[in-house]
Amino acid sequence: MIRLRLYTTLGCHLCEQLEALLATLCAEPYRLERVEISDDDALVERYGVRIPVLVDEAGQELDRGMEPERLAAWLAARGWRDESAWQALQRQLSGEAMPEAARGEAKGATLRGGRRYLG
Repeated sequence: MIRLRLYTTLGCHLCEQLEALLATLCAEPYRLERVEISDDDALVERYGVRIPVLVDEAGQELDRGMEPERLAAWLAARGWRDESAWQALQRQLSGEAMPEAARGEAKGATLRGGRRYLG
């Protein structure tokens, strides 16, 4: 079982987003230790503007892991990424999973990285 540590703080919606992505994209069973940074001034100084920060057993850190591409790459580098889940998430983020009419695409709009650009 993989042991991971998550530096977080109470009410961190980005941390919740990372946890949801991790549950979706990690192919291996894992145990997640949550470390509350607000209880320690040194942790606040080190991680305060970087949370969520995910750390593996070797001490390798991933900040901004709530960004799907960053978390997917970090997991892949360790051989822990669920490839089918990653492909499905990529389709969902790009809007491929929905028919064009359901996406509400404006005429002349382009979709890049899950965002719609007009013009």
